[in-house]
Amino acid sequence: MVKTEYKVIGVMSGTSLDGIDLIYLTFNINEVWSFKIHQSETVSYSADWKNKLQHLVSLSDSKLEKIDTDYTAYLSEIITDFIEKHSIGNIDAVCSHGHTALHQPEIKLTYQIGNQREIAKLINQKVICDFRVQDVELGGQGAPLVPIGDKLLFQEFDFCVNFGGFANISTETNSERIAFDICPVNIVLNHYVNKMGLDYDDKGEIASTGIVNNKLLNELNELDFYKLNHPKSLGLEWVNEIIIPLIDFYQLDIKDILRTFVEHIAIQISDEINKKNNTSVLITGGGVFNQFLINRIQQQTNSKIVIPERNIIEYKEAIIFGLLGVLKLRDEVNCLSSVTGAKYDHSSGKIFIP
Repeated sequence: MVKTEYKVIGVMSGTSLDGIDLIYLTFNINEVWSFKIHQSETVSYSADWKNKLQHLVSLSDSKLEKIDTDYTAYLSEIITDFIEKHSIGNIDAVCSHGHTALHQPEIKLTYQIGNQREIAKLINQKVICDFRVQDVELGGQGAPLVPIGDKLLFQEFDFCVNFGGFANISTETNSERIAFDICPVNIVLNHYVNKMGLDYDDKGEIASTGIVNNKLLNELNELDFYKLNHPKSLGLEWVNEIIIPLIDFYQLDIKDILRTFVEHIAIQISDEINKKNNTSVLITGGGVFNQFLINRIQQQTNSKIVIPERNIIEYKEAIIFGLLGVLKLRDEVNCLSSVTGAKYDHSSGKIFIP
């Protein structure tokens, strides 16, 4: 008999380097999927780890493999501490995204560190991880993977938008789920605010004091990526090669860079959600706390912007990676070809037994 209840831990580390998100929750299936959150926590990265993770794309293969081994051990410690701290027992699996080191699906390359087989032994739990590789091998983008969770857990919303390092969006069109990365968000905003000795622009207050540089804004909005049809996804490599040099060419004050880029994000987001009328939009991710950004989006759309409870804002991706793991355990589709462009829907991820 197939189980209808699963207790799992979802683990997520995003490109904005906010830290490692861990969430312990129960999934139930009774015609539709539901979930209940028991514990959640974000473990911030040390300055040393943040520096290492920021520079993964420039490392040689041997150095990347060494960091992969070190990160797997580090991630294992974080997960073990979380389990012990909350006295968690009898779980079905730990479902972990790892951390994206390289993502160039156009050359069939995606690499997430922290997904080595050793992790299951180190934490003494069944681990489901490395969810992107199979999709890329099947000709897909390997991203975004969250839309299957949007479809199964948040179907009452017309759009689901997540603001992390990048903004991604998912929606139902012609009875199928589509999703794609829209534009960079925190990966760019934090890059510049870090130069002021800050981790992030609290509530967007610095950006709100800047002035939009219309020439830069127009150049950003005219980038080729925004003209591509979905499926499409973004990586740090694209930001470093295209976005940062373009912004730096203008030699603007940081507050004006932030103001201009917030406007760019707001335009790209509103352009997508305005393609449907009278919609509801669930917004999650760390960018939700940039109140200035949210206000700029709201001013450019008539859609109803819905900001959920804090646990869902902060941990939605970790929740959904938990669900991806459960679907893999059930040998059910957890990766949609309509989203990624893969040859067919499939059940992605690797299962490691201690």
